[in-house]
Amino acid sequence: MSEERLWRVRDRVRPFPDFPVPGVLFRDISPLLKDPAAFRTLIDLLEDHLRASFPKIDFIVGLDSRGFLIGPPLAQRLGIGFVLIRKKGKLPGPTESVSYALEYGKAELEIQSDAVEPGQKVVIVDDLLATGGTMSAACELVKRLKAEVLECLVIIELKLLKGSEKLGSIPFYSLLQYD
Repeated sequence: MSEERLWRVRDRVRPFPDFPVPGVLFRDISPLLKDPAAFRTLIDLLEDHLRASFPKIDFIVGLDSRGFLIGPPLAQRLGIGFVLIRKKGKLPGPTESVSYALEYGKAELEIQSDAVEPGQKVVIVDDLLATGGTMSAACELVKRLKAEVLECLVIIELKLLKGSEKLGSIPFYSLLQYD
């Protein structure tokens, strides 16, 4: 991976201090999405990583909602399908759901029961990994459908929050890391 390409992406991540609450430094990917060259570079870098790492992937699974922004173009580049994991109550038909803890309360994620078949190989994508709760819940959903999670992939990892530890033995990749 060239440092120049990586910096093209990093330069389009904007910090917002004290958002959404005081003491939090929010990493905003909106400028990255607005810049077609930088966004193309992002998808190029993620595609290069996945092609080098995995000879066969059946689906990209994207997390609600920013995983929906990077997942479909990445899946298209790889010539594979895209699967949604959504907040509870947003998917039609039979679903599997899992509850997980948030800082202040609980949340639930769902996947359609027929979204993947047993033994299929998937990569789960999102924009950011913080505490790891949402990504860990997504992994649980995919495992319930007896598919194999090859990797969890994000644009940004907030290292100090140690979210990747919640993923246990599931491989994890982040393009950009911040303390």
